[in-house]
Amino acid sequence: MESKDLSKGYFGIGVLDPKHETNVGTLWRSASILNASFIFTIGKRVPKQKTDSLNAYKSIPFYYYETFEDFFRHLPYGCQLVGIELAENAVKIEQFQHPARCVYLLGAEDHGLTKEALQKCHKLVQLPGDNCLNVAVAGSITMYDRLLKQG
Repeated sequence: MESKDLSKGYFGIGVLDPKHETNVGTLWRSASILNASFIFTIGKRVPKQKTDSLNAYKSIPFYYYETFEDFFRHLPYGCQLVGIELAENAVKIEQFQHPARCVYLLGAEDHGLTKEALQKCHKLVQLPGDNCLNVAVAGSITMYDRLLKQG
């Protein structure tokens, strides 16, 4: 049975085909503040951004994967892939129990996660509302929810 003590785990967060580079910089900053272990992008390399005013690149690693397949092959052992998506089969974040070891995957605002990514996710989470949120906002909400439930 999965441990509910999130403090003994880790998490990473990233974006599949990010639309705007500034959103990745903002997400990187939030990830650094909210205790993420790493951040990544798939399909689009994103250099240091001016929205990362904390210089998070100095304290949290950034990884880049050319394709979703490359990313999925490199998921850490024993780590669950959690997609953040508006989907009928997604658990509302209010009821979601975060795995101790996971990677959160966000899609670009204009098209969300691909069918392939949705099929490979171990869990899907839906944030409040009926419309897509800005990717940096969605990631920040997810990480903050994890932090709150960590106790």
